[in-house]
Amino acid sequence: MKINTHIIYDKTSNSKRIKNILLKKIKNFPLSKSGLIVVIGGDGFMLQALKKFYKFKKPFYGINAGSYGFLMNKFSKKETHKNLSVAKSVKINPLIMTVINKKNQIKKSIAINEVSILRQSRQTVSLAIYNKKRNIIKKLVADGVLVSTPAGSTAYNLSAHGPILSLNSKKIAITPISPFRPRRWKGKIVNDTSNIIIDNLNVNKRPISAVADNYEVRNAKRVKIQIDRKKVFNLLYDKNNSLQKKIKIEQLRKETYSE
Repeated sequence: MKINTHIIYDKTSNSKRIKNILLKKIKNFPLSKSGLIVVIGGDGFMLQALKKFYKFKKPFYGINAGSYGFLMNKFSKKETHKNLSVAKSVKINPLIMTVINKKNQIKKSIAINEVSILRQSRQTVSLAIYNKKRNIIKKLVADGVLVSTPAGSTAYNLSAHGPILSLNSKKIAITPISPFRPRRWKGKIVNDTSNIIIDNLNVNKRPISAVADNYEVRNAKRVKIQIDRKKVFNLLYDKNNSLQKKIKIEQLRKETYSE
C-alpha cells in the first residue's frame, strides 16, 4: 500500500545525501497531505521531531544518519522506499515532567527517553524521592538521578548502569548517577502507573537542573514525573529491525574493552 510521505531531515551532509537519494524514488508531500513523517537524522533529531510534529497525529519512520540510531531504521538505497509501506508499528507513551522552580514557576515538558535530574554546580545533589506519598529514598547524595522509560532504558540510563527494560514491561527505571550516599543504592524499578516526586533538599546550596530529553529547567525545587497516557507516539520499524529486538540485543550484549 502506497503512503504519502513528508520528509524532514537535519542539516548534516549525511542526512542531506540520504534525503536526495530518497527523493529520486518517493515524492515529498506537504505535511497536511501526508500519512507518514520520515525523519532523517540521529536519535536527538528524532526526539525533537516527535515533540514538534506529534500534534499532527501521524506515524514516524526514522532513517539513521547519525551514530547508533536506536530509534531509527538503517538506510538502504534498494530497500528503504519499499520498507516504508510494510513497516511495523510500535506505540510509546512518553513521560510528563512538571517542575516547580526556585521562583515557584511551573514548567512542563514530555520525555520519550528519560528525565534527568542533574547537579548544577560542583557540589552533589541532595534529593528525596517518593512514589506518590510512599518514600523510595529519604536522602540521595549523588551527581543526579534518572527516570527512564523502557524505550529510553538503553540510552543514558544504561550508561549510568541502570536496568534495561523490555518494551512491554510496563515499568519505569529510577537510576542514580554516581551515588555517594547511600553509595551502593542501585535505584529502583517501579510500575508505569507510578507518580514520582523528586524534592531538592537543599535548593540554595545545591541547585539542580531537570532535563526532559533535551529540554532543561534550571533551579528546580520539586519535579513530578509520570507516564502521559494522553500522548501516544507511533514509531515505525522495519520487519527485522524492531525496537523490541534492539532492546533484546542490548540485554544480551557483552562489552569488550581494550587498553
